[in-house]
Amino acid sequence: MSHYEVSTVTVIFTVYGPPGPYNLAFFIFIFVLYMSILCINLFLVLVICIESSLHRPMYILLVNLAISGVIGSSSVCPPVMKYLLMEKQESSLIGCLTQVFFSNVYGCWAYCILTLMAYDRYVSICKPLQYHSIMTPTKVKLLLAVVYLIPCSFIAVQVYLTSRIQLCKHTIDKLLCDNLAVVNLSCEKSTFINVYGLFLIFCLIILPFLLVVLSYIHILMVSLKTSKESQKKALRTCTPHLVTFINFSAASFFAVIYNRLNLSLPRAVNIFITMNFVAIPPLLHPIIYGIKTQEIRCSIYKIITRKFRQF
Repeated sequence: MSHYEVSTVTVIFTVYGPPGPYNLAFFIFIFVLYMSILCINLFLVLVICIESSLHRPMYILLVNLAISGVIGSSSVCPPVMKYLLMEKQESSLIGCLTQVFFSNVYGCWAYCILTLMAYDRYVSICKPLQYHSIMTPTKVKLLLAVVYLIPCSFIAVQVYLTSRIQLCKHTIDKLLCDNLAVVNLSCEKSTFINVYGLFLIFCLIILPFLLVVLSYIHILMVSLKTSKESQKKALRTCTPHLVTFINFSAASFFAVIYNRLNLSLPRAVNIFITMNFVAIPPLLHPIIYGIKTQEIRCSIYKIITRKFRQF
């Protein structure tokens, strides 16, 4: 497929239906959800940036998790809202592949950042005396650079490979683009692209998942040898991350199954599965950390109190 052909190809989404009361209701729901995600995540980032006491590895990683959530929801929610109000829901192939890139990058970034957070908890609990020498600012920046660059590079290759295939069909029975949905529109099946997709799932989802599980096994083994008070402290420290990790793992699992199996699902189910991956985790993660992490709660209280005193 030539560059000119790629730039002129369009794909059509078939699950939206014509504008009406149901589409308007879904539009309002997604709009409120999206605005909530932006406000909550940006507020959390602002709190951590303002409070110098939170300028530590765990909270720096939390800022990056919040930013990845904003990117993921922004790659999906605005286009879905636009299509809900349109008579004909279609996208250029370039726009479709751009959405594939950013939604996939969001998922991989989030998983890798959660893995770094698990590593931070492991060092904090299992090697407390060495924590500051291990989790140095330089090392955190280096780990974040790796987390950002490797998924971007791998997914850029995937999107490039998909952009080179010849399309014989142009309709997608989903709310938005995903790589496999575009590949299924091709004239010929590409074994290499499918194998590469599975390779990415292993490297960027399964491997981080196993590393987090391994970290918590070590944390559990060390905690069992300590006092009850130390065990309670470890539990308080790990609970927000563990809840966040389980929540995102469940959303990712359903998203992968949804994308790998070419199922025809009702519109409401399509919306639920899509939002469950790109909107619910970015909404819940800051709330979980805000509620469960005492330092963040205290920082929010200090900032609000300080602002009231100015008035």
